[in-house]
Amino acid sequence: MTVHETQIGCYYEDFAVGDVFEHPSSRTVGESEDTWFTLLKPDTAHRPGRQNHDNADFTGRSPTGKVIVNSGLTVALVLGLSDISQTALLNLGWTDVKLTHPVFVGDTIRAESLITDMRESASRPYAGIITTRTRGLNQDGDEVVSWTRTVMVHKRDAPGGKHPEDETGSGGRPGARLM
Repeated sequence: MTVHETQIGCYYEDFAVGDVFEHPSSRTVGESEDTWFTLLKPDTAHRPGRQNHDNADFTGRSPTGKVIVNSGLTVALVLGLSDISQTALLNLGWTDVKLTHPVFVGDTIRAESLITDMRESASRPYAGIITTRTRGLNQDGDEVVSWTRTVMVHKRDAPGGKHPEDETGSGGRPGARLM
């Protein structure tokens, strides 16, 4: 097994099953971003579930004893930290999302991705498909979230980093934009 620091511009050929990418950035979760994220949801009722995210008195009497960071924010944060390659064309899907440990305001989160599968794209000869098991970890090394993610990435010889027959980079789909 080889452990890699994520670099900008990994191509399909740079990945190997069993490799672990330790993503270089981490992030400490602040109270204000948890509050803002929680308020973005269309949940205006002050229900007990929501109080876990914004009511210190309520959570002080709960089993955790403190405010829990909104799980949607946890997922979004780890997704942002776990960018596997700047040569990615498309996210093809996420499965098996698991929230394995609560995140609290003040926790510092980092991410790592294990390459679990690779194959060449059957429909796009300039790309390959990689599958990762991505984990978010807190400052103590506790796994807080995990999922399986499938991503299409350019091969090294992809002409100009775009679909060979389409200079728009849309993969030949009218109106489509690739990330």
